[in-house]
Amino acid sequence: MSSPPLQWLSSIPESRRTFLLRCAAGAGIALLPAARAQAAEKIRTRARIVIVGAGAAGLTCASLLASRLDGAQITLLDARKAHYYQPGYTLVAGGIKPAGYPISTTAEHIARGVQWVDEQAAEIDADARRVHTLSGRTLPYDFLIVACGLRLDYAAIEGMDESLIGINGLGSLYHGPEAADATWRAMSEFADRGGVGVFLRPETEMKCAGAPLKYTFITEDHLVRRGNRKKAEIIYNANNKVLFSVPIVSEKVRMLFQERGIRVHYDRILKALDPGKRIATFDTPAGGVELGYDFIHVIPPMRAPDLIRHSPLAWREGPFVADGWMEVDPKTLRHKRHPEIFGVGDVAGVPKGKTAASVKWQSPVVVDHLIASLQGRDSDLIYNGYTSCPLITRLGRAMLVEFDYQNNLTPSFPGVVAPLEELWVSWVMKTMALKPTYISMLHGHT
Repeated sequence: MSSPPLQWLSSIPESRRTFLLRCAAGAGIALLPAARAQAAEKIRTRARIVIVGAGAAGLTCASLLASRLDGAQITLLDARKAHYYQPGYTLVAGGIKPAGYPISTTAEHIARGVQWVDEQAAEIDADARRVHTLSGRTLPYDFLIVACGLRLDYAAIEGMDESLIGINGLGSLYHGPEAADATWRAMSEFADRGGVGVFLRPETEMKCAGAPLKYTFITEDHLVRRGNRKKAEIIYNANNKVLFSVPIVSEKVRMLFQERGIRVHYDRILKALDPGKRIATFDTPAGGVELGYDFIHVIPPMRAPDLIRHSPLAWREGPFVADGWMEVDPKTLRHKRHPEIFGVGDVAGVPKGKTAASVKWQSPVVVDHLIASLQGRDSDLIYNGYTSCPLITRLGRAMLVEFDYQNNLTPSFPGVVAPLEELWVSWVMKTMALKPTYISMLHGHT
């Protein structure tokens, strides 16, 4: 197995290394949304606010509400004891960070004054304004924030077995920290031997749509560094006719893939696996196609949790109906038919925004609109679809891609960090600066 990818950091002169790390850390902090000026006194209210989901979005909203309200009953509902820094999964699966890097606890991120009910939500009765838990408990609310994330639908892939991740060349970093570490071991074995590596993305909306590309680039670079690139064929299977939803970024990735000899097939959707024979079957416009592999990175279809998908809160028409995403106004994230309900994070049925960076911008909008309703006023804050993807293109280099609903590039540091250039500073932001920024976000320091 190769030595740790960050080993060359020690070869940089200390003064320059310190300067660059400080710049990257400062850039990471700057990615947090600018806070609205806060009044010296908190807003007094007896409102009952329930937040379903204690992931990045739920914890951030809870912290922001706790900092602005006095007397509110804020209840966080989630059975999960562990909290995962999901942007770290790619780093674990790439051999860049250890398996424990993404793991903390839910309890350590809950703001003072927020009540945590460690149960799972079973049903939302929007008409009665109640949430029912699996144990039969009922939580009434005046306002509801739905932040329950999404569901990884591995069962939609015939023959896929999550227990086999890390075995026989099967990888899937999305399944969690342990699966990411197992994926790293499987990919590392592939990089030591060569062979056929198959990569893909699902046809559904997905969290961090850059991850399939990042992991393809990371694997290719490991092969290069181990002297086995000529022994390997890398095939990327795009779900449609582009590599990324933002046209200029898609073209840049296409050029990099071409430059590095990564084959691309378009309009291919993984439908079945034979893990024993190492054969993947893809649906294409021309019919089913089988690909043999030595290593495959599987990303499953992603859908709204059943709590929302099979409820009146899901979209009733349009592109988000099939997978059950929650119906919200894309600018305010307020539910279209129930104004006291908001959807934030992965569960929200909006054209962009399934990244942790998006949560940084979505959460203050949701909280400000909720508080405006408490005060009988309107909020002018909007979410413009801001999404950020630190797209690793090789070990030690990344592109900081930021964009909005209209696919406009929205660089945070124009003239300093070029969005389509492979930069070391962008790599440092991804691997070192963004996790502290993320933790700060969970605690409402925006």
